[in-house]
Amino acid sequence: MSGPLIDVHMHVFPSAAVGAWVKADCEIWEYGDHAGVPFSPATGELAELRRAITTAGLDRAVAVNCFSIEEWQDRWFAGLSEGLPVGRLPAEAPASLFTEWLIGVNEWLVDAAMGVPEVIPFVAIDPWVLPAKLATGHLNRMRERGARGVKLHPVAQRVRFSDESTQRLLQLCADLELVVLTHSGTARGPVPFAEPDTFRPSGRLSSLRLIVAHLGGGSWAQTTDLARRWPQAVFDLSEIIAWTGAPNAPSRTQLVGMIRDIGVERVLFGSDFPWYEPAGMMAAVSALPGLSAAERDAILGENAARVLSLTG
Repeated sequence: MSGPLIDVHMHVFPSAAVGAWVKADCEIWEYGDHAGVPFSPATGELAELRRAITTAGLDRAVAVNCFSIEEWQDRWFAGLSEGLPVGRLPAEAPASLFTEWLIGVNEWLVDAAMGVPEVIPFVAIDPWVLPAKLATGHLNRMRERGARGVKLHPVAQRVRFSDESTQRLLQLCADLELVVLTHSGTARGPVPFAEPDTFRPSGRLSSLRLIVAHLGGGSWAQTTDLARRWPQAVFDLSEIIAWTGAPNAPSRTQLVGMIRDIGVERVLFGSDFPWYEPAGMMAAVSALPGLSAAERDAILGENAARVLSLTG
């Protein structure tokens, strides 16, 4: 492999206990049952993240924050307050408490990444917790301290891409030249929060650098249409590549066909560590049938270097 190796989708947690709890709480169901999925035993604390980066030989890695009100409430009740700016829940918790928590975990991430030059922090955004009119100053500070992008998880956060509050926040990210990595996939219930069909380009987002994670997940059959509708969007193949052959996932041959339909230059490597190991997922990319060495190099890092404006 002659080009840079870049993982655009890794998670990091304040402690092994937090990471283990998040992984145990996260049910991956949308692909159907599939034996032999290569799950990682890692918990995702910073030392493990750095170990995974070294083992895989990665040059750079995006570490993302996720935030959802429900998850953080559950974490609080589980006694896992690492990364939070408050040690105790006030007797009368103000509505702004979740805002303090979101800001606090973002500050933790940029601080943790500051001494690790290979790690690129993507901080969390949430329209329910920090709408655009309040987020400007915070996201400016995060950018000044090293953040190059943000993470949105419409399913966990219960937001729609088309909501005006979401659109305003995405427009702010575009104005600040922050890349947006959004979860995509099937959601339980009647609202398709993150299916590719729900992502619609608009004039206000013409300059947005958008990475759609998981190539649509369990709704992958919609992804090629999204790529046609939104030609500046790019896609990461995290998670879905570990589930090829599952009932609701593409086969390896179908995955390669989708990559070619979208355009190899628009597909980025992501591992979704600590659920999966970067080294194993890189091997899975290299094993995809019919990809040339140049195409593998593009997916494993060259495309990400362009999207993230990395020069070294």
